[in-house]
Amino acid sequence: MPKSLWKYALALPLLAGSAVLVHAQIEGPKRGIPPIASSGDFEVTGVIVNVTGKNADDARRAGWQEAQRKAWSMLWAKTHGGAGATLSDSTLDGIVSAIIVEEEQIGPRRYIAKLGVSFDRARAGQLLGVKGVGRKSAPLLVIPVMYSNGAPYVFEQQTPWQAAWAKFRTADSTIDYVRPYGGGGESLLINAGQMERRSRSWWRVILDQFGAADVIYPIVRLERQYPGGPVIGKFAARYGPENRFLGSFILRAQNPEGIPVMLAEGVRKMDELLQQAFVSGRLRAEASLLLEEIDEEDLEELEEEAATETEDPLADAVDALSGRAANEQGGQSPVAAQQVTVTVQVSTPTPEAVDRAEASLRSIPGVRSVSTTSLALGGTSVMRVTFQGDPAALNAALQSRGFR
Repeated sequence: MPKSLWKYALALPLLAGSAVLVHAQIEGPKRGIPPIASSGDFEVTGVIVNVTGKNADDARRAGWQEAQRKAWSMLWAKTHGGAGATLSDSTLDGIVSAIIVEEEQIGPRRYIAKLGVSFDRARAGQLLGVKGVGRKSAPLLVIPVMYSNGAPYVFEQQTPWQAAWAKFRTADSTIDYVRPYGGGGESLLINAGQMERRSRSWWRVILDQFGAADVIYPIVRLERQYPGGPVIGKFAARYGPENRFLGSFILRAQNPEGIPVMLAEGVRKMDELLQQAFVSGRLRAEASLLLEEIDEEDLEELEEEAATETEDPLADAVDALSGRAANEQGGQSPVAAQQVTVTVQVSTPTPEAVDRAEASLRSIPGVRSVSTTSLALGGTSVMRVTFQGDPAALNAALQSRGFR
C-alpha cells in the first residue's frame, strides 16, 4: 500500500469506533464544585504577616504563629468590639483547625504572606462566649448565575462564581443556604433559564428535591475593559419564582488574576445584602411554594388504601354507594357521605398544563385537596385527589373534564 494511503487506512478504525467516545450531555467533565466550606468553624481571612527566621521553614513557622495571634485578636474584636484579646501560642495551637494560604512569598530567611485562619467552633466558641447564629431563614436554594462574554452560566462548566460560593463559610450567616454543585442531572435541571419560570407546581417539585423552601439567584456580570486589563463585576441579588430584585453593587479587579478575590468579596457582600433583606422581612418564602399538608384523616385513608391494595378505589366507592342505596331502600338509616382518594392521570406537555389541571380538579365540588405525586413534563403526570361526597358525582365530574 502506498505510504500516502496509510494515514487513511489507520483513520478508518478510529472513525468506526468513534461512536464509543460520544458522551451524553449529562456525562463528560465535572461541571461544578461541591461545597468545601460547610463546617461551622470561625474563619478570619486577609491576615498579613512579614517575618524573618533562621531559614525558610523557620520563617514560615513564625509567620503562621503570628497569623494565629493576629487572627484571634481580629476575631475577638469582631465578636465583642474594642481591642482584641491575646492567648498563648500553645492555647492557639489547640483551637486552630486550619491555616489557609491566600498569597505567600518565601525567601531564604523571610516569609511574606496573606493568610486565613480557621478556629474550631466548639473549642473557640467557649473562649469567645459565642454559641452560634440563633434565628435562621428558611432553606434557600442557591443558583449562582455568571454572565461572561454575554452568555449566562450556572453548572454548564466550572465557573469562578460557583467556586466562590462553594468556598464560602455559611455557619455565621442567618441565611440557610442549600448549595447544589451540578453533579449528576443537576446541570440539566438547574440553569439560568429557571429565572424565567413562574410555575409554582414546577418549583414545588424542584425545591422538594433539594429540601428548600424558596430560591435565590446571586448574579454577576463580568465586563473586561480590554485584554489583560481591569475587570468590572456587577452583582445583583434576586429571589423567588417571580425573580424579584433585592439589591446590587459593583466591584472591580485590576486584572483577570484578581477575579477570584473579587468574587470572594462579592459573595461576602451578597451574604450581607441577603441578611439585611431577611431581617427587614423582604426575603421570606412564598406561601404558594409551600407543599400542601395532609391532615390525619387523609393520612388514615391513604394507609387503609395501601393496606388493602385496591386497584380501582373509585369503582369500590361506587359499589359501596350502591350498597348504601340498597340499605336505604330497605328502611335502614343512611350513612354519612364517605371520603375517597383517587389518582388521576393528566397529560402535561408544559408546566402551565400542570397548573390548569390542578385548578380544574380543585374546582370540582367536594374536592378537599389535589397534589401532584408524579410530574412528567411532556408526558403523563399523576395527581392524587381527595374527595368528600358522592363518588358517582366525582366520576361524572372527572369524565366531563376529560380526566381518566
